Amino acid sequence: MNQPTPTRARYRDALAVPEFRAIFLSHVVCMLGTIVTQFALTVLVYRQTGSPFLAALVFTVAFVPYLFGGVLLSALADRVAIRPLLVGCNLTTAALAAAMALPGSPVGVVLALAFGMGLVAPVFAGARAAVLPRVLDGEVYIAGRSLFRLVAQAAQVGGFALGGLLLIALTPRAALLLNTGAFLVSAALLAMGVKARPAAASARSLSLVRDSLAGLGRVFRLVPLRRVLVFGWAVPAIGVTPEALAAPYAQLAGFGTVGLGLLMSALPVGTVLGEVLCLWLPSPARRLRLIVPLALLMFLPQLAFGLRPGLPLAVGLLVLSGMGLAHHLGLDQLLMDAAPEEVVGRALSIQTAGLMFWQGIGFAVAGSAAQLLAPPVVITVAAVAGLALVPLLRPRQHSQGPSHDGP
Repeated sequence: MNQPTPTRARYRDALAVPEFRAIFLSHVVCMLGTIVTQFALTVLVYRQTGSPFLAALVFTVAFVPYLFGGVLLSALADRVAIRPLLVGCNLTTAALAAAMALPGSPVGVVLALAFGMGLVAPVFAGARAAVLPRVLDGEVYIAGRSLFRLVAQAAQVGGFALGGLLLIALTPRAALLLNTGAFLVSAALLAMGVKARPAAASARSLSLVRDSLAGLGRVFRLVPLRRVLVFGWAVPAIGVTPEALAAPYAQLAGFGTVGLGLLMSALPVGTVLGEVLCLWLPSPARRLRLIVPLALLMFLPQLAFGLRPGLPLAVGLLVLSGMGLAHHLGLDQLLMDAAPEEVVGRALSIQTAGLMFWQGIGFAVAGSAAQLLAPPVVITVAAVAGLALVPLLRPRQHSQGPSHDGP
């Protein structure tokens, strides 16, 4: 480990570690490239086909592969040395992005290549998550994880605007080449900045898929760890309902395009505020006690959408709701406490893949429900469901050790 663990770490403590800086900078570069790619692909597919459905599939193929890659390939994080795995994932993604940019590629081929990128993404994210506890100690690790979430939320606020500006000067295929460059830069940063470490486990007789599934079983047999994972997936999956229905709600309320943009940005803005405040103010022990109250905070403001609030109030409610996502700071601590050392890497890979997949499912369920019910009703029902599930699924602090299956 790199440094003593302070009682209450700050973001600067994580950024003071050179290896973490390389990993973090590569993450920023990858996020920018990925967002530009999603925007450019959506425009490219829509221009070629005129089909809103096929354009929407760009986002589907970004989420769904997390289930397959994150579950069936998770053993790679243990079987392959971290640095070659991270660099290899980046180079593979760069090659796939370059293939998308080839002139004349059919839409079906482009979507298949996007699906391939989606399969690589959870392997990369899982390997990166697995190496962070080796780079950062205790509280500093919590600050490092928080920084990654802040980048993801900030990217949602401004990333698509960046993509729109780029497409003023570039064609969609030219913009895809920027993603190739982004992942090549990321690969270079990781190759130079990440220390060489051996694989966490030696080669096994099991196939990669069987080993991955066996690891999933080992993780889920640990009841405290399972509760942390399920809670960490369920709350955001339900909590994204207002974001998923921002467009139909804005249309129903007559907010216009600007209002829609404000609604879409409100949850990420609240998430950034909540993460910063909860890292800065509460002690580590208090953050554990705030997991449930913060999770409830996600859903309480959403109840008011049943009254169809106007734009200023709706934005304020969603900012407040987004602040509740800071419960993940406490969950990060609980996961590290609940996971024995031999399954930490696998648990982090599964956590990352599951979060993306279940949020994708949350978007799909919310959209389907809005086909039958008005968006304010769907948001309110989802908030009631979330308030009921938080105390039911709440994780508990346990010491490490074997655990038996049970509720």
